[in-house]
Parts: sequence; structure tokens; C-alpha cells
Amino acid sequence: MSDEDAFRAFVVACSPSLLRTAYLLTHDQGYAEDLLQAALMKAWFAWGRLNDDPRRYVRRVLVTTSVSWWRRRWTREVPTEKLPEPRLTSMIDDRASGQDLWDAIGRLPARQRAVVVLRYYEDLSEAGTAQLLGCSVGTVKSQCSKALASLRRDIALAQVREERSRP
Repeated sequence: MSDEDAFRAFVVACSPSLLRTAYLLTHDQGYAEDLLQAALMKAWFAWGRLNDDPRRYVRRVLVTTSVSWWRRRWTREVPTEKLPEPRLTSMIDDRASGQDLWDAIGRLPARQRAVVVLRYYEDLSEAGTAQLLGCSVGTVKSQCSKALASLRRDIALAQVREERSRP
């Protein structure tokens, strides 16, 4: 099997799960598709050097690319004279559509969101997550702890918990 055929087979087999990971990292379908395309392009150029699991390499590229995109977006913010209105009403509407957890994860900082996605949605170990993110296991643990604390404090999730606890 040629490199091109092997890569094609990899893309066909793994794209759905990688797209899910990209969506969980970006919280936007369009960005997720762009992110996956960018990651697969980088994987193609490195394909001859990938001896281990290429999914692991592509996941790593997804995480690092999403963080760099987030940083780029952050530096391009433009100050305005008038602040936008808070989205409290839309948060309540989103709750009705069952998207509270997804929305809360989307509000996490990029690094914490990456840890939550890799640990709980991709079911990686702490060591596997640390290796993929290029950090220590302690960093994964602290980022995960901070992310879970933020999710516990999230207003929309607190309202759902309150509603569920009522008889």
C-alpha cells in the first residue's frame, strides 16, 4: 500500500472521531472542520515520519493548532466604547435545548477545555493527555481540577442542578 493510499484510508477511518475532538476543542462546527483540515494537512506532510499511532499525532496537532488559533483571535480583539449585553437570557434558552454542558465546556479557557476533552471525551489517561499536550501529569491534574471547579460554578449548570434536585 502506498503512502497516499495509507493516508487516504486513515482519513476515511479516523475523520469522524477526529472531527468530534476538533468540535469539542473549538465549540464551532465550521472552525472544527477547518481545524481538522489543517491538522490532516500537517499530518500528510509528516506521514512518512509517523511510525506510531497517527491518530495520536493528529490529536496533538488539533490541540496545538486550536490553541494557536485561539491566541490569534484573542490578540485581534478590538476595543469598543459600549460593552455588549450579557447573554443571560440566551443561556436560559440554551438550557432548554440540552446544550448546557457543551456550552459550559465551550466557556472554559482553551487549555482547560483541551484537558477535559482529552480526559473525559477521548478517555485518555492523565499520562496520555500530558504526553499529547506536551506538559507534565501535574499540569494535566491541575488544569483538570480548575476546569471541573469552573464547571461546578457555571451558572447554567447550577440552574440545571437546582431544577433536578427539586421534587
